[in-house]
Amino acid sequence: MPQDDAIWIAFREAMKRDSDGQCTISTRDFVTQLNLHNTPHTMRAANAWIEIHIATFSDISTEPGEYRLFEVPAARD
Repeated sequence: MPQDDAIWIAFREAMKRDSDGQCTISTRDFVTQLNLHNTPHTMRAANAWIEIHIATFSDISTEPGEYRLFEVPAARD
């Protein structure tokens, strides 16, 4: 499934890691990467994808609406 692969690639590219190794992903960054990979999603669809495919996320959003910020566990190296 090439489209599914592109979505996972976009997800990884949208993820940010801070100096402590904590990873976050914002809906805006994810949607931007999805568009770059020719797999456009709405903010709502991107949030739904994260909720379905990433079981270990925490929603740490600070504002209401479809823009959300998720914290995900850092990948073990």
